[in-house]
Amino acid sequence: MPVELAGSCHCGAIKFTVDSSTAVPYQLCLCSICRKVGGVGGSINLGGHSKTLKVEGKEHLSVYKAVMNRGTPDEYIATSERNFCSKCSSMLWLYDEMWPEFIHPFASAIDSPDLKVPNKLTVIKLDSKPAYVRLPERPREVYDDYGKYSLEEWHKKHRQYVE
Repeated sequence: MPVELAGSCHCGAIKFTVDSSTAVPYQLCLCSICRKVGGVGGSINLGGHSKTLKVEGKEHLSVYKAVMNRGTPDEYIATSERNFCSKCSSMLWLYDEMWPEFIHPFASAIDSPDLKVPNKLTVIKLDSKPAYVRLPERPREVYDDYGKYSLEEWHKKHRQYVE
């Protein structure tokens, strides 16, 4: 049975739960979006089943759609929606209509349960990392772009996927 993740924003205006089969925070993204919305260290997204999402405080939710290739002739608005609290700006989850069955809560928004610590961190989008951003001092795999596995594939490979 999937794990129920319970999360909230910093000010407490929004609380949510979502069931997850992929709840190990193994992948740190350093793309410019994750660094700017999640802080200098980037963001770690988990996976959840969107149909199980329950939210208290929906009136405080705001959505940001990232500008891709900003300032170039190829500029466009991303389909993904980063949901955050309009009162305290805490990033809560990402949803993309291209994969409507999934939602991706930010690990930083999860209050319970305690998330498992992976043996090795996967760091992606190194090609977006400014020189001043330090990589974590723990065992890691680093990729200039995306890693080898999707969230589901990684969890299954490491026997962490929960049916």
